[in-house]
Amino acid sequence: MITKPSKNSVRKKRHVRVRSKLTGTSQRPRLNVFRSNKHIYAQIIDDASGVTLASASTVEKDFGTEGTGNVDAATKVGQLVAKRAQENGVTTVVFDRGGYLYHGRVKALADAARENGLQF
Repeated sequence: MITKPSKNSVRKKRHVRVRSKLTGTSQRPRLNVFRSNKHIYAQIIDDASGVTLASASTVEKDFGTEGTGNVDAATKVGQLVAKRAQENGVTTVVFDRGGYLYHGRVKALADAARENGLQF
């Protein structure tokens, strides 16, 4: 009997394929997105030195929304990560969608980050 691969294993293969062509430098770090059913996480990573420059997620104590797995929460995470990146002097990034399709929560996070000053 042939088993169907899980959605997450297919996403991980897609992410590896995208990451082979995409790296973050010190001039343009990588904005990485991870999405679970309950939460969404965003990190700005300098791959050359292996350092996380800024991060935001719905898990933080002072996040303060009713729902954490919806588009509104993703928008707030995008605003927060853009604000923290600008505090660290980062204005342009490379967007790494993490193998997820660019719609819904991932798109909301990216649009909010763009509106708050990040360029990609």
